[in-house]
Amino acid sequence: MCRFLIYKGNDPIRLSNLLTKPQHSIINQSFDSRLRLDRRRPINGDGFGLAYYPTFVDGEENKNSELSAAQTYCDTGIVSEEDNANEHLSDDDSVDLNEINKLYEEVVEEEEDIGPSVFKAITPAWNNENLRILAERTKSHLMFAHVRASTYGVLSETNCHPFNYHSITFMHNGGVANFKKIRRRFLNELSDEFFNIVQGSTDSECCFALFLHILNSFGYDPSKLSGKFGSKVLRKTMSETISRIKYWTKVANKIVAEEKYKLKNDQTFKKKLSIAKIKEIQESKEEPSMLNFAVTDGESIIVSRYITSKVDEAPSLYFSCGSDFVERKNGEFNMHRVDKKNKVVLVSSEPITFERNDWTAISTNSLLTILKDQTVLLHPIIDEYYQKDPLYVRDSGFSTRKGQMGFVPKDDLVTKEKRNSDSHKLLDTVSSAKKLDSGARFIPPLEREGRDNLL
Repeated sequence: MCRFLIYKGNDPIRLSNLLTKPQHSIINQSFDSRLRLDRRRPINGDGFGLAYYPTFVDGEENKNSELSAAQTYCDTGIVSEEDNANEHLSDDDSVDLNEINKLYEEVVEEEEDIGPSVFKAITPAWNNENLRILAERTKSHLMFAHVRASTYGVLSETNCHPFNYHSITFMHNGGVANFKKIRRRFLNELSDEFFNIVQGSTDSECCFALFLHILNSFGYDPSKLSGKFGSKVLRKTMSETISRIKYWTKVANKIVAEEKYKLKNDQTFKKKLSIAKIKEIQESKEEPSMLNFAVTDGESIIVSRYITSKVDEAPSLYFSCGSDFVERKNGEFNMHRVDKKNKVVLVSSEPITFERNDWTAISTNSLLTILKDQTVLLHPIIDEYYQKDPLYVRDSGFSTRKGQMGFVPKDDLVTKEKRNSDSHKLLDTVSSAKKLDSGARFIPPLEREGRDNLL
């Protein structure tokens, strides 16, 4: 599975303060992921991607910048009206201040229409010198970063996240269950315009195409250069995208069940299959889809933590917000809070610092919205997989098997029966702990390492 990181702030930040400098930066997570314990593929080394939006000033700052640009004497001979009057420049040397402001506005508007800058590579993130140099020399107020451990699709730049379409950027951590079973039917749902944007072979890019198709069906043009569809529109589109994928997950799992039944009970059906196909059917399982999505139009951000199950835990996802993300000393960052107003918001598959109080886990099957002014909203997704009981403990076993997170050590496990009894005693023997599965309470690996003052 993958890891992703989002930054949105009032002020631009140097990307190295997010990607490379923090002790548990997303680059470090690409080879040392604490919440991703996957023995099959222990590192996120199947490429990476970075999308960052150019930073522009607006409002009073924009006016001041225009005035400053107009009043600065440079090699082109641009001067202020006052200078023009005092120096008695000729008509050939004088420049109309209004024309300068108009030209500046046109340049800013043209630059804003470009959308994000995107940098992808199939090399491991920790071994890419260009990424390190870019991060040290670039600032942005909105950034998406992703390190990949492929579960579907070959190793290529077209399969690396984030995916971009004009002003919209999208990335995914998880997977659509048994996607090969329904890929053709899934894509047939798309219009030609969005079918043709799919360049790679991943389920994630197909989900992005579906998102754009739904946004267009709601009457909004995804090719709008300036973006700014609004958080309500993006959240509505994300909810509908998840709903459609839920349907296709059920279809895929139904196909798996039918094939297994035929293979076991229909000899005629079995004789028509190749050995490879028989093995594929035998190994296939009915599974939930894990849909940790993130999308932005350059202004608002919508992030989902979702799984098509009522009892399983979705892949880990955290957020942090405050006044400033500062480096106290070499490699040690924390979220500084001065007042209640958010100026900085971070969202990450796992915390990029070891400061426990800086990070809040996003509830499974919910949507997180980051508004233009960095206000953070959380909305539960109320459907057939919604848990009404806020104290219900979901089982993290499925996510663990998919390489997303691990269980706590044996002496910290607590069964549901013990937890609900008057004794509330901890199980302290290995033999009794081995009998536990779905009753386990998940604690992040950093805590079980005895570092409960960190994270």
